Amino acid sequence: MSVQSRSFPISFMVTTEVPCPYLPERMERKIITELSGGQATELFELLSRAGFRRSHSIAYRPACAGCQACIPVRIDIANFHPSRSLRRVLARNADLVTEIRPAHPTQEQYQLFSRYLDQRHNDGEMVGMGPQDYASMVADSPIDTRMVEFRDADRNLIAACLTDWSADGISAVYSFFAADRAQDSLGSFVVLRLIDLARQAGLPYLYLGYWVKGSQKMDYKRRFQPLERYGADGWRRLAADQ
Repeated sequence: MSVQSRSFPISFMVTTEVPCPYLPERMERKIITELSGGQATELFELLSRAGFRRSHSIAYRPACAGCQACIPVRIDIANFHPSRSLRRVLARNADLVTEIRPAHPTQEQYQLFSRYLDQRHNDGEMVGMGPQDYASMVADSPIDTRMVEFRDADRNLIAACLTDWSADGISAVYSFFAADRAQDSLGSFVVLRLIDLARQAGLPYLYLGYWVKGSQKMDYKRRFQPLERYGADGWRRLAADQ
């Protein structure tokens, strides 16, 4: 499959089917293209606005037979105002300091990442990722990718989020955190801080990847209103009760 951008052709491939990580008894396949060379940034800008995500040097979107449950979503930064419950999340984590770093993997990050998978996603597709796999996930990027870290007063790494930065927003690639602080809603806190970083940088959107109705793993994204979804009619507001 091939389409034409403003200045160069884009070739796509479709992956083989694998079990869906979000909905039981369904199969997943993706449409993918490589991000490489001097056009990688321009291509990523184009595709991210069409609901694509990045993994390593690949841009992808779900293309599952008979299923359109994965909906690309992003937060409208200018119109976002935290709810009372989200303000409480900010207050509970007021001790954490946010630091933006280059996308260089560290042993400290990997240890937190590994504990997070063991405690929160021990049945997920990332289980078993070793230090080299983690290093590749972080460092193998042809675009502007940064690691956002969150540390407590003793400089302990409490949470981190791998992020892609583009002309119209920040994309949250993958976040992980100390699972023993579950009561602090660290996942939501990370999103709130990324919203602040996007606002400070003058960027209009925070891209959150895919929302899947009926998937408990994805349902937290509906807390961040106004949320926009991408479909056949482009980006449109996702109703809070959808």
